Amino acid sequence: MVVHQHRRGRAGRAAVAVGLALTVAALSGCGGDAVAGDDGRPAADDGRASGDPGATVRAAADALARTGSAQARTAMEMATGGTRVTIRGEGGVDFKNRMGQLLVMLPDDAKGQAEHRPITELLVPGALYMKNRGAGVPADKWVRIDTTALADGNLVTGGATDPMAAAELLRGAQEVTYVGETEVGGTKVRHYRGTTDIARAAAQASPAVKGALEAAAKGFGKDAVPFDAYLDAEGLLRKVRHRFTYVNAGVIDVSSTTLLYGFGTPVTVVLPAEGDIYAGKIAD
Repeated sequence: MVVHQHRRGRAGRAAVAVGLALTVAALSGCGGDAVAGDDGRPAADDGRASGDPGATVRAAADALARTGSAQARTAMEMATGGTRVTIRGEGGVDFKNRMGQLLVMLPDDAKGQAEHRPITELLVPGALYMKNRGAGVPADKWVRIDTTALADGNLVTGGATDPMAAAELLRGAQEVTYVGETEVGGTKVRHYRGTTDIARAAAQASPAVKGALEAAAKGFGKDAVPFDAYLDAEGLLRKVRHRFTYVNAGVIDVSSTTLLYGFGTPVTVVLPAEGDIYAGKIAD
C-alpha cells in the first residue's frame, strides 16, 4: 500500500466553491437508479439483534478502521424542482490511514453533452482533490478543496459522500430500530434505521473527519439526518444510505448511498505533486 501525506496548499475561494458547482450542475441531467436495490424485507421483530441497536450502529466506523480497507461504490441521487439526477462513483478506501480514491461518473447529459470524462477524486483528511473537474481547469491539473471550509463538509459537494465520513456520521445515531435481516451483495446483513445528529457525530468523530463534520454541523439547516444502515455478522458496514436536505438557491433533497465490499483489498492513494495542483480561476 502506498500512502503519502497530503499537502496543505490552497487554490483559493474559487476552488472551495467548485465542488458544490459539480453537484448543482448535475441537476440539469437525467435521473437514475440508486446504487443498490430496495431497503430489504418488511420490518421484523428484533429477536436476533443485539440488545442496543444504537450502540451497534455507532460502532460501525471503528469496525471499519479495524478491518483496514474496502472497495466502495457510491450513488448520490438529488432532486430539486421536479428534476432528479444520480451521480455514481467507484473506488477504494483505506479506513486505517483515512485515505481513498473514487472515480465519479456524471450522467450522460448533465451538462448538455453526450459524454463526460470521469472525475477522479482523492479523499484525505481535510481535503478533496479532483481531476477532470472541468470549469476551465486544464485536463492535466488537479483542484484541491479544503473540506473543512465547505458548508456541507463534503457530504454532498463532490457528488459522492466520502465513505469514511458516511461511516463516521453514524457515531451520532439515535432513535435506532432494528428492521430485519436481508442481503447485500450476497451477504446476510442486519438492517437498522434511525436518524443521526451531525453535531453529535462531529463531537465523537475521529480526527481525520472531525473538521469536515464540524463544518457540516454549522452548514446544514438541520442536524438530524435519516439513515438506513446494513451491517454483517462481524459488525462491518456493508451499505448505508443517508438522506440530506441541502439549501442552495432552493431546497435540494439528496439521497447518498455507499456500498462497501472486498474488505482487505489493498488501496493505493498517490497525491498529486504541488505543481500539478491548479491555482488559477475556476469558471462558474
